Amino acid sequence: MTIHTPTTEAQACAVVASLATGGTPVSIQGGGTRAGFGRPAQVVSTISSAGLAGITLYEPAEMVIGARAGTPLALVQQTLADRGQMLPFEPMDHRPLLGSEGEPTIGAVAAGNISGPRRINAGAARDSLIGIRLINGRGEMVKSGGRVMKNVTGLDLVKLVAGAHGTLGFLTEVVFRVLPRPERTVTLVWHGLADERAVSLLSAALGSPFEPMAAAHLPAGIGTEQARTLLRLENFSASIDYRAGALSELLGDHGEPKLVEGEASEALWRMVRDATFFADSGEAVWRLSLAPTAGPRAVAAIAAAVPGARWFYDWGGGLVWLAVPAEDDAGAAAIRAAIRPLGGHATLVRAPDAIRAAVPVFEPLSEPLLRVTAGIKSSFDPAGIFEPGRMYAGV
Repeated sequence: MTIHTPTTEAQACAVVASLATGGTPVSIQGGGTRAGFGRPAQVVSTISSAGLAGITLYEPAEMVIGARAGTPLALVQQTLADRGQMLPFEPMDHRPLLGSEGEPTIGAVAAGNISGPRRINAGAARDSLIGIRLINGRGEMVKSGGRVMKNVTGLDLVKLVAGAHGTLGFLTEVVFRVLPRPERTVTLVWHGLADERAVSLLSAALGSPFEPMAAAHLPAGIGTEQARTLLRLENFSASIDYRAGALSELLGDHGEPKLVEGEASEALWRMVRDATFFADSGEAVWRLSLAPTAGPRAVAAIAAAVPGARWFYDWGGGLVWLAVPAEDDAGAAAIRAAIRPLGGHATLVRAPDAIRAAVPVFEPLSEPLLRVTAGIKSSFDPAGIFEPGRMYAGV
């Protein structure tokens, strides 16, 4: 495996142009923490962003930060924290779940649209991404967006590239909007609720004017023997005291919540964010996206068809993390049959290479959508060198 590590955009353009001329398929690597995600790519070369690191723009008053794609995420987060700011979308760290090493990079966050529990309120990574610099499959530099993103006409390349997992090009720089860090954070915890009742509580809270920033449910056996239903509040201390009391009153039919804050609260949400409940289990792990109220019905059907399934809910019930035995098709047929009538979709996050090669990792596209996807891929990457087959077979 040949690894290219350009240190300038000009070098990166030359590398990509050379690979395209030879029709050489290439994978894109940031910190290497998500190499086991997606379909196993058939490549003979890798282009790394490790040589393209450093913060290029930071304007705290304008609440915007830009960095080269290979910049460690931890450096970006620490730079923001030093000025009392943060990335709005709480990006997940895949290392516990995938058993990987290395350092997550800010470019990979953009490429994978990697978001955590705050997504339910603050939006996904792509919603805060306002600028990119990208090398397409011709070896050309493409710039879209910048310090602001207003009145976009035509194709919004920033949003298109976010979540493309490197299949459209090689990111060299990204720009994000940021937010102030909250003065105080607390978690309200209800114990012993069944899934449907817990999701009902989360829906009522999210529909209230009291603005929970994150909402999750951990069934019995996920971390502790007793089920836990979580609401996180952030803001000024006086605001939190008022909203915690108001939510406790509004949701009084579900019992009295326990108030958790400090390191205990932060550790709990890290486990939710990174799905560490499934970290060392050896199971295949799926992410299911559904309407929140449909989640309990979906997992009940899956549990009946896939013995040994375990799960928990994030995003108010709209995201279901599901662990199943890593054998046969990892429950793919039963899972997709259960969620299809409910309008959901499933992504296989972790499984052995043989299963990821045989089972669609991302939700299969309809024929018209697959043609559109292939057309977009071809327009960015005519020779098809970037991550071939990483998301969909033949694309």
